[in-house]
Amino acid sequence: MLIKWGFPKRKPRLWSRGLGVQVSPGLFLSDLDSALNLAVLSNRNVSLIVNASGLEGVSYPQMDGLEVVHVLVPDQPHAPLGLYFDPVAERIHENRTGTTLVHCVAGRSRSPALVMAYLMRFEGASLRRAHEQVLETRPFIRPNAGFWRQLMDYEKALSGRNTVQMARTGGGFNDFKSYWRRLH
Repeated sequence: MLIKWGFPKRKPRLWSRGLGVQVSPGLFLSDLDSALNLAVLSNRNVSLIVNASGLEGVSYPQMDGLEVVHVLVPDQPHAPLGLYFDPVAERIHENRTGTTLVHCVAGRSRSPALVMAYLMRFEGASLRRAHEQVLETRPFIRPNAGFWRQLMDYEKALSGRNTVQMARTGGGFNDFKSYWRRLH
């Protein structure tokens, strides 16, 4: 039984089967297991993998022309993922004639944050719209509060404004999910 809780109305594509999801033409988001699956990579004609798992020794299936970019950042609020927003977005954009798969360990925090940064930079999406777009296809994403802050700073640098804000919970923690629930 699927319990809907603040998820978009559109039905997610393939997320429940762990095969990764298409966020935008030529751009997929997944977890580590999907990124290691030869069938997933070959069926999507993946030519670039962005590995945001923080793991260096990952052994991907052998495929001609497959390139891997490593983002060695832990899934911690203090981790400087924002330093990689521009270089990763630029590399994805350079590969726009191919297919890119962005993954972390669970496909919930680091990789969605990188994909949202790409959508803001090269598809002109606001952070709010980028989040909605990723959430429509992978409804269990949850970038940590530090990554949200960095995404908000990035949006401000790109567009001069913010379309989302952090909300304070009773415990004093920044919590985007609470804010998002209030909006919908």
